[in-house]
Amino acid sequence: MATAAIFSSLRRRRSPSLEAFLAPVDLTDVALVQTLVSVSTELVSCFSGKSLFFQRKNSRSLIRRIEVFVVLLEYLRDSGAGSALSSTTVVCFKELYLLLYRSKILLDCCVQSSKLWLLLQNHTISGHFHDLNQEISTLLDVFPLDDVELSEDVREQIDLMQKQSRKATLFIDKDEEDLRVRFFSFLDEFEKGKIPNLVDLRLFFVEGLGIKDAKSFRAETEFLEEQIVNHEGDIEPTASVLNGFVAIACYCRFLLYGFEENEVELQIGNRKMLRKGLISQEIAETFITVPKDFCCPISLDLMRDPVIISTGQTYDRSSISRWMEEGHCTCPKTGQMLMNTRLVPNRALRNLIVQWCTAHGIPYDPPENSDSSVEAFAAAMPSKAAIEANRATATLLIHQLARGSQGAKSVAARGIRLLAKTGRENRAFIAESGAIPHLSKLLSSTNSVAQENSVTAILNLSIHDKNKSKIMNEKGLSGIDCRSVEIRTHYRGKRKCSSDII
Repeated sequence: MATAAIFSSLRRRRSPSLEAFLAPVDLTDVALVQTLVSVSTELVSCFSGKSLFFQRKNSRSLIRRIEVFVVLLEYLRDSGAGSALSSTTVVCFKELYLLLYRSKILLDCCVQSSKLWLLLQNHTISGHFHDLNQEISTLLDVFPLDDVELSEDVREQIDLMQKQSRKATLFIDKDEEDLRVRFFSFLDEFEKGKIPNLVDLRLFFVEGLGIKDAKSFRAETEFLEEQIVNHEGDIEPTASVLNGFVAIACYCRFLLYGFEENEVELQIGNRKMLRKGLISQEIAETFITVPKDFCCPISLDLMRDPVIISTGQTYDRSSISRWMEEGHCTCPKTGQMLMNTRLVPNRALRNLIVQWCTAHGIPYDPPENSDSSVEAFAAAMPSKAAIEANRATATLLIHQLARGSQGAKSVAARGIRLLAKTGRENRAFIAESGAIPHLSKLLSSTNSVAQENSVTAILNLSIHDKNKSKIMNEKGLSGIDCRSVEIRTHYRGKRKCSSDII
């Protein structure tokens, strides 16, 4: 009856704990009833007061049913009737335990997921609510009410819920569905090489979804990127389609909310970025020999995010991602052909590296989710819509580099840095659109954040072979030696290498 299978496609940031799929065992009747009272009461208290943006009707309906179960369970506990349950009743209550925890997983998903993700999953999540309702109906049909002594009012509430559950049908909110269809229409427009109307985009994102600032837009795009990574190709819509939606959201962020962002936030973000390239230098300064197994066979540096490829070899994610992106289909170490391009995190090795760094007093920041997400996200074949949306975004960014304020230029340079991480197509048209001369001018800016963003943007653009000559020929960039694919630029007294996509 109850099965976790219907949630197989509902994987989220935090996997549900094992207890969510295991009914309690070896509990007495009283303890079982008490456990169910605690679980159901906590569930109601957590979610009854929450105002969900999507799936409001489905979630309210589910919570009302759980509230009726609370009434039943509390009556059994308080009346003492729960101390002598039949074997059939016990089985039903264990099944109820599963349903309650699965309800929590689904409600958690609706609370914690981004608005765009919930919108794209509207049919799927509505189906999960319907499936749960159907299983509650089945549970009530087999529940031995005659074996349990209930008061008249409790019995009436159970009977009413049973009738309502039998009549319930799949509910998909019309307004939410209209929004979903509208979102797909934007994708179609970009697919045809057209940029949607500004008014329509504002009505959809600001009025329809309530995304009212750039920070919220960033959170939305990061969540979608994370879903592409976490679902490992098993996702609907496909990763390629989601790629397009991410690009559209990124474009709308700059189009609707411009480029004036909090300088402090930018500095914090850049310090995190800089930390990634400083681990090797800090180790060198302490004259500590790094264990060979902790070093990437490609870069020979301490690995920050070790991943396993199809041949079983481990590399740092940034190094092997770049190797594959350049068109190689063999293992750098063994020369074997790669069966696939999947990168599996080597968490055991990473934990050992963290322990070693801690023991030797070497700072070690774990990889930011957004960085690893972007690299895996970029591996999905870009759709025409994604390419066109990214091209439109690049146009906005380069315009700000040319004519914007100093703060806007810094934000635009950071946007180009991130955009240049996600695919060779982006790196190609960013350079073709004339970004490199403007980035070069920022290198002499008195704004250190602008300097850092510009140099790392140039680093990422240099990965594309055709951009190397443009960078070499640009006045003021003579410190970039593209023949050895290495950038020797000093800022804040630190050295960066283009072996890392930053």
